Amino acid sequence: MLNQSDIFQTLDMIDHQHLDIRTITMGISLLDCADTELRACCNKIYEKITHKAENLVKTGEEIEREFGIPIVNKRVSVTPISLVAAACREDCYVEIARTLDAAAKAVGVNFIGGFSALVQKGFTVSDRRLIASIPEALAETQRVCASVNVASTKAGINMDAVKLMGETIKRAAELTADTSGFACAKLVVFANAVEDNPFMAGAFHGVGEPECVLNVGVSGPGVVYHALQGVKGQAFDVVAETVKKTAFRITRMGQLVGREASERLGVPFGIVDLSLAPTPAVGDSVARILEQMGLETCGTHGTTAALALLNDAVKKGGVMASNHVGGLSGAFIPVSEDEGMIAAAESGALTLSKLEAMTCVCSVGLDMIAVPGDTSAATISAILADEAAIGMVNSKTTAVRIIPACGKTVGDRVEFGGLLGSAPVMPVHRQSADEFIARGGRIPAPLQSLKN
Repeated sequence: MLNQSDIFQTLDMIDHQHLDIRTITMGISLLDCADTELRACCNKIYEKITHKAENLVKTGEEIEREFGIPIVNKRVSVTPISLVAAACREDCYVEIARTLDAAAKAVGVNFIGGFSALVQKGFTVSDRRLIASIPEALAETQRVCASVNVASTKAGINMDAVKLMGETIKRAAELTADTSGFACAKLVVFANAVEDNPFMAGAFHGVGEPECVLNVGVSGPGVVYHALQGVKGQAFDVVAETVKKTAFRITRMGQLVGREASERLGVPFGIVDLSLAPTPAVGDSVARILEQMGLETCGTHGTTAALALLNDAVKKGGVMASNHVGGLSGAFIPVSEDEGMIAAAESGALTLSKLEAMTCVCSVGLDMIAVPGDTSAATISAILADEAAIGMVNSKTTAVRIIPACGKTVGDRVEFGGLLGSAPVMPVHRQSADEFIARGGRIPAPLQSLKN
């Protein structure tokens, strides 16, 4: 039971510590929308999304008003389109992306995820069509997000897909050069992608999910930062316990909102994803949490250890608060969306290599990283391969969302606005990886994949 103290604590977290429900995301299966004719397929997709998600935004806004809990985003994720469109005779899927965008606009959500392909072990014809369509699809739409899973612990790394995605990212950046490569901010390359992730740009509705489901993403870096101010100088055991207790309270709020939205929409409740996802607002930064543990600047020696403690404690607290914690629960480190990360990158303390090390212990990977516009496709592919290898060997989800900033170089900044914030252009190694990427084939799965 909640007592008066719990209620006052929660109100303070909402009013002064940036606590919010980052997103309620409705997952919708589109498998029954398959058709040999592209236009018929698009019509079915539009009708199903606008029917299933018709009341999603309205319900979210009602809960916000009644409970006083901010719900920042309302989103939709759908079955990977490479599966849905496989029966179509057309070679290009851009029209499907336009349909998804129109449906998202009609129901009022800010993003729709699932223009996706799962190619960790190889390509179908439909997978290749979808990947070829990504640059134009993302350039021509506002709300559509894309993702491609190129590796898994079970399958290894599809290096042909890694090479292709480096080229795809470059093309997407070129097509949206006038908006700082905005298309790339809506594109994620995964290893070990999960089926119930409510966060964009990587959300899609997995084939193991029900017909329709509601997943909730909660975020509260500011709350954790505030809690750690009260244990300054104390042992790490105390730090971990403080984070766990805070994560517990945050997750309980997410569970409450998820259950309420599920009941009102008549849709099964899926999971609470407790991810400390920052925003550009001061006081809502994961980097500042790490610095509160005693680091002068995020990125200095000790940062990876601090992040490991934070990620583990967040998961432990969340699991105790809900039977259905899922998605990517942990800590996110998107550079452009975290004012502390931006400051650390601009000071030179936080480098691409250090971020890569940090991804070994956090929720996802290299997220919202801007690099010079003249960075080659092969170099981008090599960055993707490194991150995929971390995910494959450690049996965890890793991802890359990287933006080659056309016409920009190290020291410049790209602006996206809103939750996407702004990113300093970070240096990459100039030595070539061209021959490495040109080999193609598959990097075999590690020994730990043999668990059956």
